[in-house]
Amino acid sequence: MLGEDVPDSDVDAAGLTHDRRLALINTATGKVASAKNPRTWRALPTLSAQVQGTTVRIAFPDGTSVLAADPGADDALSAFLDQPVTLTSTPPRDAALDRAVPEEVLRAGVTADVPVRTISIGGLAPAGTFFDFAPLHVITSSTLAEIAAYSPSGAAHAERYRPNLVIDTAAPGFTENDWYDRDLRIGADLVIRVVARTQRCAIPTLQHGLLPRDPWALRVLANHNRVVPVGDSHPEPCAGVYATVVNPGHVGEGDPVSLA
Repeated sequence: MLGEDVPDSDVDAAGLTHDRRLALINTATGKVASAKNPRTWRALPTLSAQVQGTTVRIAFPDGTSVLAADPGADDALSAFLDQPVTLTSTPPRDAALDRAVPEEVLRAGVTADVPVRTISIGGLAPAGTFFDFAPLHVITSSTLAEIAAYSPSGAAHAERYRPNLVIDTAAPGFTENDWYDRDLRIGADLVIRVVARTQRCAIPTLQHGLLPRDPWALRVLANHNRVVPVGDSHPEPCAGVYATVVNPGHVGEGDPVSLA
């Protein structure tokens, strides 16, 4: 679902406080619901989620909302998504999701029946969380500016790429491509280690809240930033980086960032 802007947060091995602690499970398949498979789940980014006390308020596009703790939450979400889902804080054993081949989605459209891979979640994430891969995702203002420069609309919106942190940078181009296996110190105490470049799926192209669909959010990367995400895999469209936490700390808007 859409994220929530917060002015500051504690950050530990499990990422930002409250981040990705809940997920929807498709009760028919046992898989985590993810807009990485847009044919089935493209409506997810039109929902928004905000922490409210000890629970989460989920808002629908029509302005109505439901609390995650409400007895009728599962029924309301199932009706909206047209899929049988249940909201849970406990990842299923061998948690997995479906990921459509992004460039096939670009070619055929979000409603087309395209090849889908089932992938395990949380390769570098702590147990009990719902991160796709690692507990932190970072993108820079330079990368967003580069995407905007190649896009016909002249714009690039951070929320399409779903980062935890947006770092204001002056270096031109996709600058975080060079951060793999390096540490970032943020604020007084927080230290994070970049563990992979972020391979993009079809999600950035989808409607996000009031933002309409934009295939160029992925097409620009496919045309101008194909790099190896991690290890010895072949080049993929990438934007941003994944990170793990070396030293917990507190992060706030305007904190200085240094690259080791």
